[in-house]
Amino acid sequence: MWSTVLSCLIAGLATVNAISPISVKGSKFFTSDGNQFFIKGIAYQLTPDDPLIDDSQCQLDAALMKTLGANTIRVYHVDASGDHKACMSTFADAGIYLFVDLDTFTTQIEQEAPHWNQSQLSAFEAVMDEFQQYNNTAGFFVGNEVLTTGNGSIAAPYVKAAARDVKAYRNSKNYRNIPVGYSAADISSLRPMLQNYFACGTNASEALDFFSLNAYEWCGTASSYEISGYSQLTANVTDYNIPIFLSETGCIKPRPRTFQDQAAIFGDKMTPYWSGAIIYEWIEEENDYGLVSYGQKVDPTASGAPPDGYTRSGTPTPVSPDFSYLSNQWKTLTPSGVMEANYNPTLTPPPCPAYTSGVWEVNGGVALPTLGQTYNAAIQSSITKGAAAGTGSASAATPTKTGAASPGREVRGMGIGLVGVLVGFFWWL
Repeated sequence: MWSTVLSCLIAGLATVNAISPISVKGSKFFTSDGNQFFIKGIAYQLTPDDPLIDDSQCQLDAALMKTLGANTIRVYHVDASGDHKACMSTFADAGIYLFVDLDTFTTQIEQEAPHWNQSQLSAFEAVMDEFQQYNNTAGFFVGNEVLTTGNGSIAAPYVKAAARDVKAYRNSKNYRNIPVGYSAADISSLRPMLQNYFACGTNASEALDFFSLNAYEWCGTASSYEISGYSQLTANVTDYNIPIFLSETGCIKPRPRTFQDQAAIFGDKMTPYWSGAIIYEWIEEENDYGLVSYGQKVDPTASGAPPDGYTRSGTPTPVSPDFSYLSNQWKTLTPSGVMEANYNPTLTPPPCPAYTSGVWEVNGGVALPTLGQTYNAAIQSSITKGAAAGTGSASAATPTKTGAASPGREVRGMGIGLVGVLVGFFWWL
């Protein structure tokens, strides 16, 4: 009997670990078998706290995601104490990787009066402890759209400090070198400095392993590589030394939602520099970004109805024509990339951007906050004064036409939206 149980446990573990783990080399992702990895992803957050603990639901969704052509999901909030083995195995079996945000509704780094303390770090570590064991964990986010204004840039050193401490913890535990990165709002005036700041400096232990952008710029069938600003986004990263990808994308206005930008993202102009995209989002709800639904919307005041009227479990039904448009795009797009053995990167970190009032209020490669260091006037002064003049420069990258936070910010990593709209959802479950 015990030998049978042990065999089942070993078989289950082998299933989760059958998928090739992902690592970073230079500005690209690679699987352990040496192939460059391009993200074809879906934002996946059915419930506010954790969509990865109900394997029956994971099986239904993973099967349809495989049909769609997805190889990645992004999950914004998880319960580190939950049992995720079955769901992670299900997604691994479908060839699907996970990028997971480390924060929760109460531990995220704030733009105003930022702080980074032991309780936040411990919560981040707990998520890492749980998900580092799965080979299909592709990466961790230390923040989602924390910075959205120029004078909010004083929070950037706190995000970078979080990455520093999380990476140090990962290394101290001898975990697999799972990449740690950040998901940024697409603020045109802020973006060039932000992406360079998170990669700059001579101390690799303080730099992010990857950077990503929530960008909703290619909108409607009349758009193009140039009109959307994708051409300028790409021009800004041709010398970027760490991987970069779109962590949210997929305009819904004007309709139809044809996902024509995917041909550019996985085409010859962008694949030398970009590592793919994550489409926002899987489930259909009030914002109309969903690729699938779990039934017709119901009256939220009816007995037993979900608080927002949208069912969040059951058999997923493709939303027409959005699902088929995306599926048809991905079926035709198979970027070849480069083999890891043939890739010898020579890119170096960008200069740390200098202080520019109201635009980027961090001066050069400032010393990062220590764990538990409270933001105050002295810290603000050290951040804005920074290094001596000339140690960094405001990035030479050129802003694109956009100047507002992405539509994805409405959910703050599925946080604000779900807390506001689904405030009673925890009780309903």
